[in-house]
Amino acid sequence: MTLKPGFDSPQSVYRVIKRILSNLIKRRTRILIADDHPIVRKGIRQILSDLPGETHIEDVGSANNLMKALKKSDFDVIILDISMPGKSGLEIMQDIHRDYPDIPVLILSMHPEEKYALRALKSGASGYLTKDSAPNELTRAVQKVLGGGKYITSSLAEKMADNLLIDPDKPVHHCLSNREYEVLCKIAEGKNMKLIAEELFISEKTVSTYRSRILEKMNMNSNTELIRYAL
Repeated sequence: MTLKPGFDSPQSVYRVIKRILSNLIKRRTRILIADDHPIVRKGIRQILSDLPGETHIEDVGSANNLMKALKKSDFDVIILDISMPGKSGLEIMQDIHRDYPDIPVLILSMHPEEKYALRALKSGASGYLTKDSAPNELTRAVQKVLGGGKYITSSLAEKMADNLLIDPDKPVHHCLSNREYEVLCKIAEGKNMKLIAEELFISEKTVSTYRSRILEKMNMNSNTELIRYAL
């Protein structure tokens, strides 16, 4: 075998080729989609196919598979649903922010901004978008967080500004954990223990435990008081 100048062995040729391939792969935008609905994941894939440049997209349907994917490969951005099997998106967000702080996370949720957006951003999210947003808004949001920025809608920006102007004494529900807050929201929607357990993928006993903690922390005695507070 005749080697070109600068290549003293087949091994050196292999190293150069490997480095070139590695650089090519790095130029691709690697996106991880985490949502428990296959049809939603497929729709997001289709929308993001319009992003400029070459993209590599993977998707998972559970928190467990999300963390496995992160251990296996490097990603440039994660698109995460809040309602995930096994663990809430807010809890997953904290895990990602702790273990992979350099990967921006864009929350894409069916829940309105006023319920979860501020909590998501405080937990480390780089943006929050609802699933009824226009497809081009999703691509703009992904490009924004890929560039190192934060993506928030104008309505959320107004809410954040208002939040800075309120009395420094925090509302009572700010003492709740993210999971407790999720349970509070569902109680406020009039949902029973069984339905809440099904939607959060936990047992009714666990829901009851969260409810007891919420009542204790908020110094209340019944669901009626919680609903009245939420309204």
